[in-house]
Amino acid sequence: MPLSHHYWMAEALRQARRGFYSTPPNPHVGCVIVDGGKMIGSGWHGYSGGPHAEVNALQSAEIPTGADFYITLEPCSHHGKTPPCVDALIEAKPARVIVAMEDPNPQACGRGLEKLRAHGIDVVSGVLEAEARELNRGFIKRMEQGLPFVSIKMACSLDGRSALKNGSSRWITSKASRRDVQFLRAGAGAILSSAQTVLDDDPSLNLRLTRQDLKQVFEQRQPARVLVDSRLRLSGSEKLFDADGEILIYTLSEDADRQERLAARGATVIRLEADPSAHICLTAMLRDLARRGINDVHSECGQRLAGALLSQRLADQIVLYLAPHLLGSEARGGFDLGEITDMGQRKNCSIRDIRQLGDDLRLTLSVD
Repeated sequence: MPLSHHYWMAEALRQARRGFYSTPPNPHVGCVIVDGGKMIGSGWHGYSGGPHAEVNALQSAEIPTGADFYITLEPCSHHGKTPPCVDALIEAKPARVIVAMEDPNPQACGRGLEKLRAHGIDVVSGVLEAEARELNRGFIKRMEQGLPFVSIKMACSLDGRSALKNGSSRWITSKASRRDVQFLRAGAGAILSSAQTVLDDDPSLNLRLTRQDLKQVFEQRQPARVLVDSRLRLSGSEKLFDADGEILIYTLSEDADRQERLAARGATVIRLEADPSAHICLTAMLRDLARRGINDVHSECGQRLAGALLSQRLADQIVLYLAPHLLGSEARGGFDLGEITDMGQRKNCSIRDIRQLGDDLRLTLSVD
């Protein structure tokens, strides 16, 4: 495969990342148009309902026939909020269309490429596919599995403790780490926590970064706040109810008065059936979030919910902030996995990235 394909697709991926915080629930897509070895046009998808990357690229310059189009995702072939991009490409009469990956959406998968070939356009697929899949990992998982990509953020001391015995956890990590968490929130469609964490810490669980902080063109999205509250213990007076943004509360409770009280504070209360262990079925909750268009879930919760997500194989990633403190054996652990009596039962992770933030270390781990 020509090296130029990788070079220009890398530029298309760079374009796609410009909409990282504003594009969801749509995928991040970039497009560059090359003629005579030079980039003559480029575009990216900025927000749901807005023009797609290919259209923006076509409108960025006078495009001659016979150019090459590098696109990070197969051009859409169906009518959604915008017309099919594949028709605009066919009208532009390119020599080649090079894509990183096929669209995982069952409505579109492969159809756009087939239509281009049917019109005599040369198609190359699979250029920097791994990088493109990583960029859209949440969208891809939602399309392929009906589940969002779940990342657990956890702050721990050197001895693996996430809070004191009384539940206090402010502040284990440095200001630099806490600011870094805001960027994780910004990249998520939902922030997941538990009623216990809210009762212990009274967090707002909202995004506090501005559009300028995020270096983006379009206004940032406020992630939905998602709470697991089996018995509806939240009163509605907690700080998170005073912050802007959608609030979803998943519960087992049939108490109509409590549901109405929380609804009056702007929350949507969703009652789910219990799983075999008499807890909220987390799989059902995540499937419901996926149906609501949530690609990525960022979890900031205590050891019980974090442990349940891991035990039920629902977590894809852990972002662990490790602070240079020791909190002692009576403090709470990071992940409640129950008793493990055999090393074969342990939960394994793969380290993807390590970096220092202030006095802390941030470890990004894939859950095996």
